[in-house]
Amino acid sequence: MVKVIGIGDNVGDIYLDSYEMFPGGQALNFSVYAKRLGAESAYIGVFGDDAVARHIAGTLDEVGVDRSHCRHVQGENGYALVELVDGDRVFLGSNRGGVLKDKPIILDSRDESYIRQFDLVHTSNNSYFNEQLSKVHKLGVAISYDFSKSWSNWRDVEQIAPHLDYGFLSCSSDMTDEEAGETCRKVHALGCRSVVATLGSRGAWFYDGELRLFQASQYVDPVDTLGAGDSFAAAFLVDYLRQNKLDQGLMNTSTHDREEACRQALASAAAFAAQSCLERGAFGYGKKYQHPLPKRPRTNKSS
Repeated sequence: MVKVIGIGDNVGDIYLDSYEMFPGGQALNFSVYAKRLGAESAYIGVFGDDAVARHIAGTLDEVGVDRSHCRHVQGENGYALVELVDGDRVFLGSNRGGVLKDKPIILDSRDESYIRQFDLVHTSNNSYFNEQLSKVHKLGVAISYDFSKSWSNWRDVEQIAPHLDYGFLSCSSDMTDEEAGETCRKVHALGCRSVVATLGSRGAWFYDGELRLFQASQYVDPVDTLGAGDSFAAAFLVDYLRQNKLDQGLMNTSTHDREEACRQALASAAAFAAQSCLERGAFGYGKKYQHPLPKRPRTNKSS
């Protein structure tokens, strides 16, 4: 069985239209999606001591994602304020990770022993985990990183990319194929082994230095696009890693075999991402938010 772990951000996505709160966050979403896809899944993050934290932690227990290495501290959990416009999520602001921002995850020897059990670690630009990537890299565990829209900060990419096996970039749907290809090549040249650039409703490009593959999106009438990118990444990685385990080293075999595996994983990712757009929140589990809405911060949460 494929074993994966998300490390980093968790937030309560608070919808202003319905006064509902849904569990979210790039790293946490990945862990839940991977569990739904049949992987053995875990999550390491930092929880506050408020209602948002309790709901998210309880959801992980209900879903069956291990959180035994999570931190629990006093303070406000991460949250984001969200509204829907014709099914497309719009982030209005966030507290930038809440307690995670001030008390980021610093791996200790117990964490490192635990992480060695997994096939892959997935984290993100909102996880305050960049300084720990070198530790994970030395453990010999594959690393996947969601840059979201922050890939245009090339100074940061230059520092992060050498540690990465997979990098995911959120690009605009009006980016040309040539521009997407050049962006993928640049991130790959900086050290990331495989790069996936998602282009919204158009689809996604995959590039690993040899293969350059396009996957069209599967069209649905979306209820809520929140989590579409996270679900795409999770489905691609779980499918590709599963094939690698079954073939006992697929990534080191012929280009033709890798191409077939990539095409299958990309198709699985497109299908799973489309289905994720048919429920509210990243993966459901909403509940009424029984507290005054937080004040809108001036800074927006990237996704």
